[in-house]
Amino acid sequence: MEFRLLGDIEARLDGQPIALGYARLRCLLAVLLVEANRTVPVEELVERAWGNQQPLRPRGAVQHGITMLRKALAPLPDVTISWRANGYHLTIDPATVDVHRFHDLLTLARAAHDDEQAAALFEQALAMWHGEPFGTLDTPWVNAVRTELTGHRHAAELDLTDIRLRRGDHAALVAELSTRTSADPLDERLAGQYMLALYRGGHQAEALRHFEKLRQRLAEGLGADPSPPLRTLHRQILAADAGLDLPGRNTVPRQLPAPPRSFTGRGRELTRLSEAVDEKAVVAIGGIGGIGKTWLALHWAHQHLGRFPDGQLYVNLRGFDPSGQPVPPETALRGLLTALGVDTSSMPADLDTLAGTFRGVLAGKRAVLVLDNAADLDQVVPLLPGSPACAVLVTSRRQLTGLVAAHGGVPLDLDVLPEKEAGELLARRLGAGRVAAEPVAVADVVASCGGLPLALGVVAARAAAHPRFPLATLATELREARLDALGGGDLSSDVRAVLSWSVHRLDAQAVRVFGLLGAAPGPDIGLPAAAALTGLSVSEVRAVLRRLDDAFLVQQHVPGRFRMHDLIRLFATEQPIEDGALRTLVEFLLRTAYAGERVLYPYRPPIDIEPAETIGDVTTWFDTEHPCLLAAQQLALSRGWRREVWQLAWALDTYHRRRGHLRDQVAVWQAALTAADDLFVRARAHRVLGHTHTYLGEHGKAEEHLAHALALAEEQDDLAGQAETQRCLAWSRVRQGDDRGALEHATVALALCRATEHPLDGASELNMVGWLHARLGEFDEAHRHCAAALDLHRTHHNREGEAEALGSLGFLAHHVGDHDSSLTHYRQALAVCRELGHTRGQAELLGRAGEVLIDAGRPEEAREYLRESLDLYRSQHSTVDINRLQNQLATLA
Repeated sequence: MEFRLLGDIEARLDGQPIALGYARLRCLLAVLLVEANRTVPVEELVERAWGNQQPLRPRGAVQHGITMLRKALAPLPDVTISWRANGYHLTIDPATVDVHRFHDLLTLARAAHDDEQAAALFEQALAMWHGEPFGTLDTPWVNAVRTELTGHRHAAELDLTDIRLRRGDHAALVAELSTRTSADPLDERLAGQYMLALYRGGHQAEALRHFEKLRQRLAEGLGADPSPPLRTLHRQILAADAGLDLPGRNTVPRQLPAPPRSFTGRGRELTRLSEAVDEKAVVAIGGIGGIGKTWLALHWAHQHLGRFPDGQLYVNLRGFDPSGQPVPPETALRGLLTALGVDTSSMPADLDTLAGTFRGVLAGKRAVLVLDNAADLDQVVPLLPGSPACAVLVTSRRQLTGLVAAHGGVPLDLDVLPEKEAGELLARRLGAGRVAAEPVAVADVVASCGGLPLALGVVAARAAAHPRFPLATLATELREARLDALGGGDLSSDVRAVLSWSVHRLDAQAVRVFGLLGAAPGPDIGLPAAAALTGLSVSEVRAVLRRLDDAFLVQQHVPGRFRMHDLIRLFATEQPIEDGALRTLVEFLLRTAYAGERVLYPYRPPIDIEPAETIGDVTTWFDTEHPCLLAAQQLALSRGWRREVWQLAWALDTYHRRRGHLRDQVAVWQAALTAADDLFVRARAHRVLGHTHTYLGEHGKAEEHLAHALALAEEQDDLAGQAETQRCLAWSRVRQGDDRGALEHATVALALCRATEHPLDGASELNMVGWLHARLGEFDEAHRHCAAALDLHRTHHNREGEAEALGSLGFLAHHVGDHDSSLTHYRQALAVCRELGHTRGQAELLGRAGEVLIDAGRPEEAREYLRESLDLYRSQHSTVDINRLQNQLATLA
């Protein structure tokens, strides 16, 4: 059974043709054959098969065509067309399709180790052509693929001609190349082959005349000169250079290892690599072990073999190899020169002579050189060819900044594969059907591997070895064992071993810091925290982190902050560390956070913590360090550091409240409640939890916590605590629609505050009493209380309290019909909240201002305010408020 696309479209069984029907059916089949074993969306089928002549009912036309094709292909074994996810999938052995077989043969030919084998494969590939691809079909897609295939055929013909010239077939080639150059007179590589065949056949003058004709055509048609390689060939022919004589041995090396069969994705990196090579730059491909550096280099090199007719060179420099020391550059140069046909037996051993000879041999030649697994710059520089026509790809686990700075290199650092590409890699190794059958397990596997290609490859190999085992079993093992489950059959495919090679190249100080960073809480770490953790100065730790960054063991993802890949972190945690270092880090984060809390809200009574030094913009610091602070509290809880647990909750309180991090507020205070044995702290934990559950609409939990808080405050005769709890109870009643009951609690809170020595004398309670009077329609009482609260807050410079009082006056003005005054108060309050970074307050004020604008008959402005409020509530995951705002906006639609 075979399918032919390299000519008229045909299907054959036992040498006999199968009737395929009319042209559109053949075009539809051609699309499915080119995309064999891939689902092609219906829209793509229509565009490719119909082109500009779209059918009236595209989906119906495709369905009809597929039905007809299924009937036509019914006699063929193992060929099915199935419906999958909005497209059609042709299941077939690609080797039965001449296009795929053609590409496979070209790949094998270019990876062959000798000219005889390569020539046989090229000839076999070219023999598959029996006309123009796709016959007379004509759509934009058909024409584009036809052009691409013709280009591949032309490149294969040129590669085969190079081999035949090396084998001494120049006499037989002259007539053939004369015809081909007449058909394509501006192809400079073809012209060079023709000139060389003429010269070797004793026709030096005719070779020179052909060069002059080509030079004239290029000047007249394109305003260009012949390329440097062609001009070099012209000079050699003119001088009868002995170097053009037929060599006695094959001196065109083909050293590249086979292309990676499971290569997936990396489209952006491949494009950047091509751009860098076009710019004549050396490309330094960097990344951690197992990230796919070598795969990328080899995949690109095999994709572009036609650009490098003078050879493909490869050397494994073993910079990070368990088997021994890195390869000395002298040894690497001797191997490269030997591959190029140079006798090195009588050559001096010094590095400069070897490097100079290497550059001389490659001068003017177009070759690709892959320097794999480089240890450092000193190992690479002597191996750089002098010819700008040569492409040089260097892979290393270190950032070769010197290659960029001093040698015009281009850095190309690889990150992990995105989730989609990681899934595609598994599908290529295990089959699309097996992967599609267990999407949850596949997602778990991808997450456990962290997008690291080596880890994904190890998992795929294990799954392939047990095709009947469910992937869910493997996913469970990965979750539980991680690095232990990612061991391959040899060191090069064992993730832990591969990572260890990078760590073994570090100095002792860097190894110590590496282990500490792995144990540090949070997704990343800043320089001051890293200094606290390691006991080094900021400048010292910066230097160590730079070394780890150069080795791709940490990543400086934003200036001054460093993170680790999940699997590297797991490996780092296996290093021995000092437990005291982690407690020092937690205490540093606590002291710094507490200093920030005192800046955000200095009116709360202090606790027994020595604040750290000033931390710049406090809200920005909290935004940056928030995940690390949450993780530090969890670490403290797991280690039994009880004091640090509740103190971290205290230090985060104002930030959480202002930013609307309600669930995080619940989590940290629940941990504080678990850890604290001090009655005062336990009362505060219950109070904050009750107030936060009120905002979340979880009123049963709120009431329970607030009852505990009030009982504890009364037990300790803590009047300030009782007042705060009564205010929280008032707010709880408001959220449940009981304004009169809320006023009773707020009035009690105000009376308790006046009995204390609190510097604000109950200003917040005054404001709440006034706001509740306004809600009950008692506007004179409302104004008296709210105005008094505003004066007190301004007297004591409490900006947050000022914003609350302005908001209450805005609410009051709204409900007495003074819309302009209401908006003025709300906008003043908004300005204060924005200054404080109080996004929870902003969301509330924007929503209230939107309601004023609705009543004022300004719906368009109202929508803007309500939408901004909704966006803020969404960022805070405040479900109750989200639903309320969505309903308000729906009524304005």
